[in-house]
Amino acid sequence: MTTEKPWTSHRYAVVDVEGNGQRPPDLVEIAIVPIENGIVGEPRSWLVQPPRPITSMARRFHRIGDEEVAAAPAVADVADEIRKELDDAVFVAHNAHVDLDVVTRSLPGFSPIEVVDTLKAARRLAPGQVSYKLGNLVDAFGLAEDIAPDLHPHRAAYDAIVCARLLVRLATSHNDPGLTLFGLLGREEPDDPAPALF
Repeated sequence: MTTEKPWTSHRYAVVDVEGNGQRPPDLVEIAIVPIENGIVGEPRSWLVQPPRPITSMARRFHRIGDEEVAAAPAVADVADEIRKELDDAVFVAHNAHVDLDVVTRSLPGFSPIEVVDTLKAARRLAPGQVSYKLGNLVDAFGLAEDIAPDLHPHRAAYDAIVCARLLVRLATSHNDPGLTLFGLLGREEPDDPAPALF
């Protein structure tokens, strides 16, 4: 993969997952927002029925209960649709190792071509914030403007949209107008052997 090209030359899949609160968590909801040519696209989201119940703590967080996923497909039944959105795209998420862990366990054999963690990118490219939690960055940068009123924080589609907007904000407000994928990843040299930031 050529990471020295401008960041806009790559396709990104911005991902947010909600889990059932078990350890390790099973997938309950996933949303993917594409970014192509630097433009945020429309989200796709799936509710899935996890193999174990949703805990009360998880339900309080995302407000998805067992009854809401009782008729949802198992993740295996929609895995091909989800993979289609992820294949050949840079995987993006806030605190990405959490989402990536759930996705790789839900989609056996999936391995992203590259990973951008917007939490780490924000700490590097937008220093001085009071907090780097996604909700705080949404407020700081006004990332929730014009989001459909039926979308809410801590649901996958909302969080994936604001994360996608955060990525674009970080990439375009940086002092270097030719920011590359290396720049988003925080790598200094094209031959830097460092692994993807999770």
